[in-house]
Amino acid sequence: MQLDKGTKLLIVDDLPENLRALNAIIRQDDRTIYQADSGEAALSLLLEHEFALAILDVQMPGMDGFQLAELMRGTERTRNIPIVFVSAAGKELNYAFKGYETGAVDFLHKPLDVNAVKSKVNVFVALHQQRNETRRQLAALEKSRQEQDLLMQELNATQEQLQHSLRLRDDFMSLVAHELRTPLNTLLLEAQVRQMSLDKGNTAFFNPEQLQKMVARDTRQIKSMVRLIEDMLDVSRIRSGKLSIRPGDIELSSLLERIVSDLASQAAAAGSSITLRSEQQIFGTWDGFRIEQMVVNLLTNALRYGARKPVEVNLFATQDTVTIQVRDYGTGISEENQRRIFAPFERAVDNDNSGGLGLGLYITRQLAEAHGGAISVESIHGKGSLFSITLPLHTASGTH
Repeated sequence: MQLDKGTKLLIVDDLPENLRALNAIIRQDDRTIYQADSGEAALSLLLEHEFALAILDVQMPGMDGFQLAELMRGTERTRNIPIVFVSAAGKELNYAFKGYETGAVDFLHKPLDVNAVKSKVNVFVALHQQRNETRRQLAALEKSRQEQDLLMQELNATQEQLQHSLRLRDDFMSLVAHELRTPLNTLLLEAQVRQMSLDKGNTAFFNPEQLQKMVARDTRQIKSMVRLIEDMLDVSRIRSGKLSIRPGDIELSSLLERIVSDLASQAAAAGSSITLRSEQQIFGTWDGFRIEQMVVNLLTNALRYGARKPVEVNLFATQDTVTIQVRDYGTGISEENQRRIFAPFERAVDNDNSGGLGLGLYITRQLAEAHGGAISVESIHGKGSLFSITLPLHTASGTH
């Protein structure tokens, strides 16, 4: 088995002594010499290897050197291999002219001039090496261009992400200002009305019934602002990896009953109602505050987008998990929006002017995953949505 070393050269002659002599003349450490004693054997080598030069004897039995050259010029793989003919025939036979006609680059007569042969072979070896180096450089340039294109695509993607983040920041600041302004303006207006009544000595304005209504309105506005601030703090905790889960022993059905009861007045104000279906008492280890936060987020969305239709809460357990489902029969969510609603600052409905920062579902998903669970949605646009929170029966404490 011949080991390839450096540039490959092919010599073809039917006489072994001629092959040995030519081999000795052109051999160097940076070259591999392949020998063939017939045109047929040479063709096999030509189809297997890439040669810098082929030195062909003209007069061979069977396929002679000219016929081999014509076959080489007719094949794509061997068309551009330089050919040098060697012949012992006299110059009067005009073999050289025929050799150049078949595409040879040179024609040598025997006996060979050793120095001339070495010089000519060195030239073709050098040319071949230069071509290979040029190809290598072109390949390197192409690879570099492709890498630059990829880098440019990555830079463009990063720029788009940065611009998207800047838009989100601006939208977020605008939403926060809007969401805080509404309850603050209401509180300010209430305070001005009360001050005017005090200035006029209108003590009847502060009768027990009226005071109770004032306190209720103030409480609603303050709760709205507190929830907004808590949502923003939760997002900050999530992104800094400091969202804490403090599990305790909980009976889940009674917790849901209390949540549904607490939201009954909110549901009535939205022209809706909330019903709870629970098969049995379900005991487990969860963070009750975070469970309430998740369910309230889902119920608030269900009332907001439920088209004033009843909302259902279902609770059921398997051997290892518990599932809380919130179903509404409202506007529903398109498939496109279902893929993005769990991201921060995204809304379940396009052109949503119903308030909120678009953080509820994002926080709910993070809380579910912090419990070792997950949240999913099934929805048909225009026919309502079903959100499902699935949790393990026992959650380990920690910071997520």
